[in-house]
Parts: sequence; structure tokens; C-alpha cells
Amino acid sequence: MMLVSVLIVTIGAKDYIQPCLDSLLEQTHPPFEIMVMDNSSQPDFARPLNSLYPSVKIYSSAENLFYTGALNKGIQLAQGEFILCLNDDVVLDKNFIRESLKGFLVDEQVGSVSGKILRSDRKTYDSTGLFLSAWRTAKERGYGRPDLGQFDKSGFIFGVSGSAAFYRKVMLEAVKKQGGYFDADFRMFYEDLDLSWRAQKCGWLAYYVPTALIYHARGGSFRPDSGMNKPRARKYLNDRLHCDLIKNRYLTILKNETFFSFLGHLIPICIYDLYAWAYVIFFRPKVIKLFLSCFFAKINERMHQRRLF
Repeated sequence: MMLVSVLIVTIGAKDYIQPCLDSLLEQTHPPFEIMVMDNSSQPDFARPLNSLYPSVKIYSSAENLFYTGALNKGIQLAQGEFILCLNDDVVLDKNFIRESLKGFLVDEQVGSVSGKILRSDRKTYDSTGLFLSAWRTAKERGYGRPDLGQFDKSGFIFGVSGSAAFYRKVMLEAVKKQGGYFDADFRMFYEDLDLSWRAQKCGWLAYYVPTALIYHARGGSFRPDSGMNKPRARKYLNDRLHCDLIKNRYLTILKNETFFSFLGHLIPICIYDLYAWAYVIFFRPKVIKLFLSCFFAKINERMHQRRLF
């Protein structure tokens, strides 16, 4: 029996957590343990869940640890040999865990597995694997396109989307750094690409299993209802999150990119940055001050960590 620990990070938004938990309890391959990492800062958040789901372990934090900090805490506590990290705004097909585990059997160096992640309409792709784009952003394959069966073939991918990321525990231990399994300073955004890139550099593989289905309300926990499942997600982020989105991309590149590869991709990187910063200057100028106050303080620290890794 392959023991699976499930970690769900939640801020208690929009009542997503119960459908997620219900879908986990209906799995044909039951998880060994289900852990809810509560970032809601709501004193009574755990009480109804304890009553409805007595087998679920709930870990509440006095402060918001954000996605990366909460996952680091959960992974450290998890006892399973495979770790399924979930957003609370996902619902799993009943065979999701069973089908996903088949990906780990392809090769002992498969350290992460992605299923076919569809939007909550169940006919639009959210992700069929995470890839590193030419402009050094996180590219979700199939994002926003209708599911016409074009990604129904299993195969190797660059990494897995953070909304439903399945990991081999020994891989997480192998790539763990001083800041944790995930970079806690990222809070959210690019943490999945950073971890996938580090794993690739250490010889670990990622695999896509299209028969492992999961449904995701994209941005459900932090976007307003008007921005749900909409393109150009940055339009719907507050200034702090928008700053994190920009900052974390740069930190991911600084931590993982080689000098010659960076030079080879310099033109698309610059084109992307011109577009991103033009948008900020004209529409989100407050982000500039936030970015300057937090980014440069991290550069020396991150470059030092890169030399140690």
C-alpha cells in the first residue's frame, strides 16, 4: 500500500474546504492522513470541521503562514511516503489518487506527478503540467483552452502546478534547503516552479497522468468573484500579491538559471519585462514602492543560498 499524506492549505474563503474534503474521503485509494493547514486566523474555523470530519487533522496558525510556510510545516509533520499538496479550491475525481500514483511507478526518479487539472466547468484546461517558458515564467500547459483531448497522452513534464502537486517524500527531502521544502519567502506564486526547477537540477523527473482528474476554481481563494477563471490574472491581484508575482519570478531566475542559459533567453526575458513593468507603471504604480522595499534586500541572501545548494 502506497501511503499518501494530503495537505490542504486554506484561508477559509468562500466555503471551498468542505467539497475538497468530501472528494478526498471518497477516494478509491484512501489517503493515509488528511491535514488541513489553517491560515484563516479565525478562532472558530476548526470547530465545525472537527465535528464533520473527525479523522482530519487540523493545524491552525495564529498568523497567516501563507501557502509556502503552511506547506513546509505540513510536509515536516506528514508521515506518508507520498505528499499531495492541494489548494482548498479543488475537487478531486474519486480515482485521482489511485491514477496519480501510477505516475510514480514509471521510474524511481519520478519525484512529482501532475494529473489533468480542469476548471470547475470540467471542460476547460487549468493545467496539464508546469513548464518553464522562454521568458522564464511559469507556463501551465493548456491553460484556459477547451479540453478536446489534445493532452490525453501521459509523459514527462518540467514540473507540477502548485494547485494540486503530488510529490515523493524522499524527493522533497533531497531538495530541501535552509528555507524549507518550498521557499517560505515566496509566500505564494512561483513556489511550484522554483521547486520543480531545483528538482530537475538534482536529477528528479516529473510525470503527467491524464487519467488523474481534478477540478480547480482558479484563484478562488484570493481573487474577487469578478476575476474567477479570467485571463490576465494579475489584473485581479491586490498590490501586495502583484509585487510577490514580480519578485518571485526574479528570485526563481536568480536561484536556478545558469549564466549561459540566461544569456540565451535574454531577449524574451526583456520583452516580457517591458510589458510587465509598463502595466505596473501605468496602472499599478504602488507596486513599484513595494517591490523596491522587499526585492533588493533578498538578492544577496538568495545568491548566497544558491552557492550553498
